[in-house]
This record gives sequence, C-alpha cells and structure tokens, in this order.
Amino acid sequence: MENTYHHMLLLIFFIAVMCLIWVANSKPEREVNIGVILDMDTGIGKMSSTCITIAIHDFYQKHNHSTTIIRPHFRDSKQDNVRAASVAIDLLKNVQVAAILGPTTSSQADFVIAIGNKSNVPIISPATSPSLSTNDNLYFVRSAHASNSQLEPLAALIKHFKWREVVFVYEDDEYGRGLVPYFSNIMQNVSTKVMCQIDVPPLASDDWILKELYKLKTMQTRVFVVHALPDLASRFFNKVNEAGMMEEGYVWIITEVLTSRLHLLDRVNLDSMHGVLGVKSYIPRSKELTDFEKRWKREFWDRNPKDDETELDMLGIWWYDTVYGLAMALEKAGNDINTTFRQKREPQTDLDAIGTSEMGSSLIPWIRNLTFKGLSGDFCIVNGQLQSSAYEVVNIIETRENPVGFWIRGNGISKKLNRQTNGLRAITWPGDSHVIPKGWEIPTNSKNVLKIGVPAKGSFVQFIDAKTDPETQQVVVTGFCVDVFNAVVSALPYAVKPEFIPFVTPDGKSPAGSYSDLIHNLSNGLYDAVVGDVTILASRWDYIDFTLPYTEGGVALIVPFVDERKNAWIFVRPIETPLWITAVAFFIYTGFVVWVLEHRVNKEFRGPPHKQVGMIFWFSFSTLVFAHSKCKLISNLSRFVVIVWVFVVLVLTSSYTASLTSMLTVEQLRPTHTDIDQIRRNGESVGYQKGSYVADILKSYGFDDTKLESYSTFEEYDRALQAGSRKGGVSAIMDELPYVRLFLAIYCNNYTMTNVTYRTAGFGFVSSFYCVLFQDFISSLLVQTSRARAQ
Repeated sequence: MENTYHHMLLLIFFIAVMCLIWVANSKPEREVNIGVILDMDTGIGKMSSTCITIAIHDFYQKHNHSTTIIRPHFRDSKQDNVRAASVAIDLLKNVQVAAILGPTTSSQADFVIAIGNKSNVPIISPATSPSLSTNDNLYFVRSAHASNSQLEPLAALIKHFKWREVVFVYEDDEYGRGLVPYFSNIMQNVSTKVMCQIDVPPLASDDWILKELYKLKTMQTRVFVVHALPDLASRFFNKVNEAGMMEEGYVWIITEVLTSRLHLLDRVNLDSMHGVLGVKSYIPRSKELTDFEKRWKREFWDRNPKDDETELDMLGIWWYDTVYGLAMALEKAGNDINTTFRQKREPQTDLDAIGTSEMGSSLIPWIRNLTFKGLSGDFCIVNGQLQSSAYEVVNIIETRENPVGFWIRGNGISKKLNRQTNGLRAITWPGDSHVIPKGWEIPTNSKNVLKIGVPAKGSFVQFIDAKTDPETQQVVVTGFCVDVFNAVVSALPYAVKPEFIPFVTPDGKSPAGSYSDLIHNLSNGLYDAVVGDVTILASRWDYIDFTLPYTEGGVALIVPFVDERKNAWIFVRPIETPLWITAVAFFIYTGFVVWVLEHRVNKEFRGPPHKQVGMIFWFSFSTLVFAHSKCKLISNLSRFVVIVWVFVVLVLTSSYTASLTSMLTVEQLRPTHTDIDQIRRNGESVGYQKGSYVADILKSYGFDDTKLESYSTFEEYDRALQAGSRKGGVSAIMDELPYVRLFLAIYCNNYTMTNVTYRTAGFGFVSSFYCVLFQDFISSLLVQTSRARAQ
C-alpha cells in the first residue's frame, strides 16, 4: 500500500516538473489587433465578416501553439468613402492595429490605402481597380485578382469567335474607370476595334440608360462587354431587354465581379440576362471547400437569421485564405512584433497624431509574398498581388450558370482543364439561338451604307472611272475594278449598299491627291473601303488591309521595236561574221590549191601574173553558181579537191538560202531596249503613269528627276515613245502589267514589252483593319477569281 502511495507521489511530481519545463520554454500568446472595414449592412459585408471570423477560428484551432493571436476589430463603412477613411483613422489612432482588412470597394480603398502608406500599416483589400497599384503603394496588398487580369481570357474569348468590333460599357466610378485604358490595349492585340466606350453613372436613370441603348442599336456592332457591379447591371440588362437588344445576333459578355455575384440578383433580373457570357476566376472543388461551405452556412444563418438570399462566393473564399495567410505571416514575423506606433513630437493633424507603425515594415514583406495551399487552391501573392492562372467561362441560361469552358494561362480556351480539348461547349446565345453571332449587322437605317472611296483621275478609264451626272448629281462608276467589286458584293450572303465617293477636289474637276493620300483618308475613317487600281504594297500594310489580288502583279517596260526586214544589210545576217570570213578564206585557198595543181599541166592556168591571179579568184568563186565546168581540169588531184569543195559550197548555199528565206518571211521584231540599267547609263529618259508609285521604283534604280516624265493617257505614251529621248520624248515607259497589256492591245504594231523588272502582288481592294465585312469579302473574292480562272 505504501509502495503504491509513493508511486503516485512520484508520478504527480514528474507531471508537475514537465509542466513547469513546458511553461518555461513556451512563449505566451500575444494579441495582435487587426482592423476590418466592411459595409456591414450589405450581403457582401455580412458574408465577408463571417468568412473572416471562421478563418481566425480555424487557424488557431489547428495551430494551438501559436505565439500570436488575431483580435479583429470590425468597423462599418456604411458604403461611404469618407466614413471608410474615418474609421481607418480611428483604428490606427485609438486601437493601433497592425494591419487593416478591407475595404472591399475600390473607391473606399483608395482613401484607406493612402492612410496606410503614411502610417506604415499594411492594407489588405480585395479592391480590383488596376488604378490602385501594388507597386506604387508598398503597404497595399490586393487579396483578389486585379480587374485587368481578366482581360486576357476576355480577349481570347473574342478572338476565338473572330469578332472584329466591340463596344465597352462600364460603370462610371473608381471600379469601372480603372479598366478603360487596359481594355483598349488588349483588344488591339487581338485586332479587335473598340468602337466606343459608354460610361454609365451608378445612379443613372432608367430613361437615360434606355436612350443610350437606342444609340448603340443604330450601330453595326453587336458585341458588348459590360463591366459593372450587380446593382447597376440588374437595371441595365432590364433595359437591354426593353430596347430589343437581347435578341438573336447580339453578344453580351460580363466581367468577373458581376459573374461571381450573380447570386445577388433576383430571378427576374437573372432571366433578363439569358444568353449572356461571363468570365470568373476558377476555384477547384475540394473536400475542404465543401466542408467550409456547410460550416459557413450554419455560422451565417446563426448571425443573420433573416437573410436567406446571400450566398458564399469567390470573394468570401479569398477572405478566408487571406486571413489564414495573415495569421501565418504574423507567426513568421515572430520577435519583430511590436504593435506600438512612433509618434511625432508636435503633431499638427490627426494623421500626424497617428504616427507610424513599428511593426509594419517588418510585417509587410511576409504578406506581400505569400504562397500556400488554401480553400481557393494555390493561394499565391507576389509583390502584393494575388496571382491568377485559370478562368472559367459561363453561359447564363434562364436563372442558372452553365460552365462552357476554361481559359488557362499558356493554353488558351479549352472545354476542360487540359490542352487536348480546344474550343468551348455548346452555348445558348441571346434570343435562345445556338448559331454563333457574327458580331455585327448592317443597320436598317438607309443612311448607314458602305462608303467606298474611288480614284477619279480622268485617265485610264478602262480600269476605274468616276463621274458625277450633271443632271441627277449621282456618281457613276465604271471600269474593270468596279465590275469585279460588284461581282464580289453580289455574291455575299447578305445585302450591302455601297456608296461610291470620288476622291476629287471640292470643285470636282481634279483628283484630291495621290493614291497614298486616298489610302490615308481610308485609315482616318473617311471611307470604309477603297475600290480602284490600287496595288498591294508592303509599305501600305502598316495602316490598312488588302484583299487577295485580282490582277496579275508586276512592273515592266514598254519599248518600241524595229522590223529587221527593212534593213538593207539583211542579206548578210543569215551567216555570222566569223563564218563569212572563214568561207571567203576557203574560197581563195581552194582557188590557190587548184592553181598550184593545174598551172604546170593546164594552159588555161598560165600566162601573165595578173591573168593567173584573176584565174584563181574566178575559178574559186565560180563554184558558187557551179560555172567552174567551163574550165577543164586535167589533174586528178585538182578534180578531187574541187569535188570536195563543191559539196561544201552546196551545203553552205542551201543553209544560207533557207535562213534568208525565213528572215524575209517571218517578222523580225527587235526591242530597242531590254535593260533598264542600260537606259540609265545612256542618259535616256523614262516615262511613267502620273501619280503612280512607279516613280519611286525608277528613282531607286538611280534615275534623276530630270530623266523622268509622267503621262496621263495612252495617247501620251504613244507620242512620247515615237519621239524618243532625243526629241523630247522617252526611250521607254515603265508601268504595271495590267496597264502594259492594255496598252499593247491598242498599239500592238509599234511596241513590245520587256521581262518583268519589279514584282508586286497586283491590284486589291482596300479596307481598314477593323472592317467587319473584310473576311466575308475575301472569301467571296476568292470564289469569284476561282470561277474566272476555270472559265
């Protein structure tokens, strides 16, 4: 019995000693005051406060040996910017908080962040406006994705459907305005033009909204991106339905905050958004998240028994992870925790009276760079900004969200979270349509026509000519180029009404400038397209776009030719000069050999020297007409030589006769020049079409301006070439192949064409980069040109 008693005493003593050792080695928990600024009367505020409370409880339940413990101090900003700044000052001055969570709105956060920077207190807020920069504000940590981070998936979505025009509608406050410059830039990267940006005041009347929608309805653009909060968005989409703009052919896309807060809208408002697309950050499902949702519902209903509409959303999950990460950062800060503020000696304002936090500079590095596995997945804050990696694309069908795909950084749009399933699932568009909208329509208003600029140069009218009827004042456009254009337009699957506008001076008597000036007017928006003999050049691609070429491309020379048959010396041309010399030499040589063999035995080859020389020439050349038989040969050797020579003469005369006959029968047209460089070296002049880019090509070959002449008609071409450089004309005309071939068809008896000296793509129709008809126009032109080749 005594042994048992002693054992019990020893056990108690051992336990007491261990407790003393644990107490001696353990550090006491230290409370850290954290301010929380929320709009407590709103559903977002109630949801956020519940998530923050649960996060604090969960962290310290799992980490029961923590050396710090967060004590939250909640303040209600009552949806007022000034009040948010006021309660922030109160938290810093009277509570001396180590950090502030919130506010949630960008307009409120702007004030509070400035106060935090001055007092060295971290401000952790989910404000999304990119104008609130984490780089410029070292004590600001954004616990949500900046609104400009969603622009990449938005741009990928628009590019996926090949929409070339878009209208941006945004809420005119700090939240909406911050996205405007980023939106325009990202759309430009995918060759989509922002046709206009509509700023809608948060308190705009329904009549004002309806009036603006009717203006948008008169435009041809049918793709709209709406960046607004739920309160304004619900009224806006009700008016969209009233204006008849939620019908087939329209596209409405909403941004992340609105997409993630659709649960705040009632069934009527949701039904008005049927067919709308939205993007939001993707949060993967997990067992932990499911368990948290159940606990959140119980806690929320206990706190707010009369609120049965608010639901947990992405913001609440991020609040949970943010508070969890803040608690981890406080533990890492460890010995650097000092919640006191350094006061100024003579404060003159309330901000000066607050002082600066002793702890802020040591705590902020742990918060601005934080990574762990949270309820939202990989919760990663880099340089004060929560990073994004995947977005979900949803389609609103009646009153529910239907996921149709994902956007993953580096992979783009896909049906699932992998790169093997590109594209999106089936989408229900406005008007309950399943046909992908083309993104634009030709408005029914007769004033909205396709404005076509045409060159009116008054020459070379076979290709393009524009005149104004003096009686009806209507523009009459004719020529090959407009015939091709009309054929292409007639093949489009919809009606297009072109209005041809001549590019002339106000008096209508002369061209208003060069082709480059005409194209610049197109790029400045004066025309929708240009139809005419416009050549596709690389230098013009910077500010306009071309269709496929519909003519042959290239530049060649027009030069006069000479008919060799009219040359008095044509009889010597069948045989080349070396052969003429060789033949004459052999004639003389053959006569000399025969003389050597015959003059001793044949009296006809004897006599005075001049007679013998004459005999040599006479005998040799008489073989041409076979008259040598009048002179009888005695030597067998000379007879053998003559036989061989007569055979050679027969072959030579036959070839000569055949070649001369061919030359006199077939035209022998020789161009006067074949090399542009030779013309330049000779100091001769060259002509070109007035206003053409060919002048620049000639200058690139080294021609001086004094050696270049411009002409406006084919008749002037003819007169200049007939005169030639020595008589005030030109030696050649350089022009594009379509003009060259047409000129030669008219003046085929006097001129010819050299080989192509400069390659171009040919004539093409011109449009601005963002013309919505452009893709359809190219397809129609390709069909028409293919048919023309087949015929």
